[in-house]
Amino acid sequence: MSPESIQSFLAVALGFAVAGMVSTGYQLLTHRAPSFRLLDGGARPETLAAVPFLAFAAPFIIMRNTLRGRSIERRRIEFVALATITASFWSMMSGTILVMGLEAVERLFA
Repeated sequence: MSPESIQSFLAVALGFAVAGMVSTGYQLLTHRAPSFRLLDGGARPETLAAVPFLAFAAPFIIMRNTLRGRSIERRRIEFVALATITASFWSMMSGTILVMGLEAVERLFA
């Protein structure tokens, strides 16, 4: 495997891990599952604060909703595959942002 492939794989894994950690932390603090409905609050500070949270928690929410939809609503496998690709791409982008942020912090203190 090329180094770029390994880096992308690790970015996806990091993105999913952070998404799960952030979502679980939210659920621990609020006693409810995170959802995209956090954006339905209109123009309030809480809604604005939910945007960065959802940017990193989205892969977890997408996969949770997809798997629940597959088992409860019997959604087609094509929809599940498309949602998995979307969540994986989103996870790779958020993982890449996290790695870039960690590199910037490392350079700041080096």
